[in-house]
Amino acid sequence: MKILVIRFKQIGDAILSSVLCKSLKETYPDAEIDYVLYEHVSPLFENQDYLSRVISITKAEQKNPFKYLKKVWNVTRTDYDIVIDIMSTPKSELFSLFSRKAKYKIGRMKPKRGYCYTHKIEEPSTEFDKAEKFLKMLEPLIQDKVDVKLNKNYSLKFLDVEVSKLRERMVAAGVDFSKIIIPLAINSRREAKVYPIDLMKKLALKILAEFDAQIILYYSEDEMEFAKKFHEDLGTDKRIISNIQTKSIRELGALLSNCDIFIGNEGGPRHLAQAIDIPSFAIFSPNSKRRDWLSKDNMRHEGIEPRDILYNDEYETLSFDQKYRLITPDIILEEVRKKMLLLPKYIEKK
Repeated sequence: MKILVIRFKQIGDAILSSVLCKSLKETYPDAEIDYVLYEHVSPLFENQDYLSRVISITKAEQKNPFKYLKKVWNVTRTDYDIVIDIMSTPKSELFSLFSRKAKYKIGRMKPKRGYCYTHKIEEPSTEFDKAEKFLKMLEPLIQDKVDVKLNKNYSLKFLDVEVSKLRERMVAAGVDFSKIIIPLAINSRREAKVYPIDLMKKLALKILAEFDAQIILYYSEDEMEFAKKFHEDLGTDKRIISNIQTKSIRELGALLSNCDIFIGNEGGPRHLAQAIDIPSFAIFSPNSKRRDWLSKDNMRHEGIEPRDILYNDEYETLSFDQKYRLITPDIILEEVRKKMLLLPKYIEKK
């Protein structure tokens, strides 16, 4: 059995979509499962036991239609039995077009699209979270009496050597592992998902005042100035660490693997924390819905959105910033207190 799953999206979406790969591996333990991703996301999925191969679409292939067609053609020379096109765009549908021998070519139902699919899946209702919606793409197998093992808990593992190397860097940077280690997500690639900075600074100070913890301000190269300025504004408290730059998505994963609890803006790193399964508490923007991105029955990973504080006719009259500011640092801190009860380090010191 050979299976191909296609997902052209960013980090968070790719992690959430991996529930399909995990479920398929549990359903077909001997199957070869290949995952098609953008080049900057694909390293994250190396060395995962539910994947046989991670296939990267490079930037050059994205931009050049001839290179892209050649890549699709070469990939589909493997005779896949199942092709699942999560994206269901004209470009991604080419994988189904060229996979002529596949019994199942599953895509999403979209107007004037999907002529190459054997099965088209209607968009699930809003009662389902993102992971559950992705798993709905396995309905054709279920209808054909396949005993599908649905697993909506996504996971990622990193090599011991990667985790150990980051731990050494963290120690050299001043991290004290006897304390609770908190990676604080102060930034986001999307400006609209950045919790007001003045409130985030107040939250950081409140966390330090209440818990015996250290805060790590992680960042990529293009986020360094933002993180350093944030640290500078908070002062010289040695419990704030901002000298550990993660140069790749795998380094960020290894860093998070050495931490205790993730707090801050919702986004790809928050999904990565959940995949590693360190407890997390996310701050959602007014444009995001908590129920879409968090599993309903996983209490280790929770979050808050402005509608949790106020949701009536008055809410709609507020500006974007006013909605965001409904989530005060004190409200977040109260939720963080509950999350701390999941940490052995915290319980031992109580």
